[in-house]
Amino acid sequence: MVNVSRTFSVLASQDVAVDYLADFGNAEEWDPGTVSCTRVDSGPVAPGARWHNVSKILGRETELSYMLVAKRPDGVVFKGSNRTATSVDDIRVMPMPGGSRIVYHATIQFRGPTKLVDPVMRLVFELLAAKTANQMTQALNRHVQQVSR
Repeated sequence: MVNVSRTFSVLASQDVAVDYLADFGNAEEWDPGTVSCTRVDSGPVAPGARWHNVSKILGRETELSYMLVAKRPDGVVFKGSNRTATSVDDIRVMPMPGGSRIVYHATIQFRGPTKLVDPVMRLVFELLAAKTANQMTQALNRHVQQVSR
């Protein structure tokens, strides 16, 4: 199992950040591994909403089905899965003066023979988490500027 976590600050208020992050389609902007992320159902972005995600890691594309498991005033939780892995993204958003503090935690559990790559993938996801924190910061800071116009 791979666990990665990053903590960083953004200019977006808690409610603006949570609303933006709850729409997993926005992962195209904040997740450096995401190639595309398309909503596969309709209605409000609420627990149970689903997306089809295509990610590229180590030059290989993989597809996962993601669901918004929880949307709370202090964050969101997504669960993605395919036949070889399950990923849980738990993103906490805490208010602070001038914006919010984000705590991004991802857990990836590999199944079957894919478990053998766990040690290598731990390193890959540690590097990816650093890029994710940077890209999410930029995306949320851009988003808050667009919302305030």
